Amino acid sequence: MYCFVKIGSRRGLKVLTDGGLFVGGGGEGYGTPQQLLLKYGNRHGLIAGATGTGKTVTLQILAEAFSAAGVPVFLADVKGDLAGLAMAGSAESKLHDAFMKRCATIGYELKYRSFPVAFWDLFGEQGTPVRTTVTEMGPLLLSRLMDLSEPQEGVLNIAFRLADEEGLPLLDLKDLQAMLVWIGESAAEIGLRYGNVSPATVGAIQRQLLVLENQGGTRLFGEPALDLADMMRVLPDGRGQVNILAADKLMASPRLYATFLLWLLSELFEELPEVGDPEKPNFVFFFDEAHLLFEDAPKALVDKVEQVARLIRSKGVGVYFITQNPADVPDDILGQLGNRVQHALRAFTAKDQRDLARAAENYRPNPRFDTETAIKEVGTGEAVTSFLEAKGVPGMVERTLVRPPASRLGPITPEERRAVISASGLGFKYDTVSDRDSAFERLQARAAEAAKAAAEAEAEEDRMKEELRELKQARRYDAPEVGRSTTRRSSSRSDSVATAFGKSLARQLGTKTGQAIVRGILGSLFKSR
Repeated sequence: MYCFVKIGSRRGLKVLTDGGLFVGGGGEGYGTPQQLLLKYGNRHGLIAGATGTGKTVTLQILAEAFSAAGVPVFLADVKGDLAGLAMAGSAESKLHDAFMKRCATIGYELKYRSFPVAFWDLFGEQGTPVRTTVTEMGPLLLSRLMDLSEPQEGVLNIAFRLADEEGLPLLDLKDLQAMLVWIGESAAEIGLRYGNVSPATVGAIQRQLLVLENQGGTRLFGEPALDLADMMRVLPDGRGQVNILAADKLMASPRLYATFLLWLLSELFEELPEVGDPEKPNFVFFFDEAHLLFEDAPKALVDKVEQVARLIRSKGVGVYFITQNPADVPDDILGQLGNRVQHALRAFTAKDQRDLARAAENYRPNPRFDTETAIKEVGTGEAVTSFLEAKGVPGMVERTLVRPPASRLGPITPEERRAVISASGLGFKYDTVSDRDSAFERLQARAAEAAKAAAEAEAEEDRMKEELRELKQARRYDAPEVGRSTTRRSSSRSDSVATAFGKSLARQLGTKTGQAIVRGILGSLFKSR
């Protein structure tokens, strides 16, 4: 395990168990050494604090520790400085002397080392491309991504239902656009079964899809879609893979960023089997800039996130929210975060003071100091911490000096990044986009068949009219002319090709039983293993 050193404290010498991840300690005025017990690593956690107080370093050392313990990790690199996990720290670093001084204070033996990293990037520029399909994301998260109104979300649900029943795979955005076009053109027929579908509503969704495309959403949807097994790899030496999502560019579209991470979390929940309480987590998920997940989110979505957070720990997944203020996380979710690292909060305004007091109330008091005062006073690289102890009891709050990272602190060069990406071998699977037969192509084929049928009907009608004209000209009989009944209207002149296709498909809807499509809590596609 990662914790292999003896830790000194003013209360005497303490040896951390093999089942703990050493976070930090302290000298005079600080508490006992702090460790996160692996068996409670799936009980979720919180890393909070103002900008510049050390949240990123705490995230980095926890990722290192979980990886060394054989636990795969996912995190988003918002500022580009977590890429250093792929490289070993160095004695040549300008921070080396400060690191050694801190190690001497907390009794920690620092050994520089790198960690097995896989870089991922939605845009395919700074890592292996990561994609999902429209079908897999589902209507709930897609509605959140596009900020749809309730009527618009209803129409989107109809689109997904029809696609599921008709065997029309929605793989990328052009598939969804084609499906919406058909729904708009066939609104009357579809409305008989699913309720009113307004062309204006369909148009509004199409406009939101255009916005999503401009934000880079086109790159998110398609195939090959992400296989979670490629993120949950454990190397032959027993270390877990550290998956780093390049998010500096992605943060320009915060809703896209938050929805993608939420989709990934829902995929873990739906795909992984129940494992109860394992000796260590199967996967740890760090959700940086967590306030973006809950900002302006409807209560229904927050309730579902709370449900996933409550249940996913039985799948062996630990979720750690990183944000500036604990108040950014709803109380129902905050109450489930048993492992906490609170860096400094600044109280410049009345609201800041209320948030500070509220943050302090979330900890088990320590009679040696006032928690609220400690949260204001801790410096950069220091924190107020509380980790679950035996039987899952919250530990008493302590002031802690966070240990230095073993990997490089800060970004890496483009050449180093390319070498890491190439060594992962994931590009062979994900670099080339595939565009197999899906809703777009199948709807085009059906439209072509409908157009052909309409053309044949028109030709037949023209032939019948020509026969009638010839009959009149030949005057083959003297009896009073009896007009041939031509009550059937020309499909090409009175009905558009799209309407003819719509009627045909509407008739099919009455006879199809549909495929057995099952969706999970957050609406993503459930895949049985």
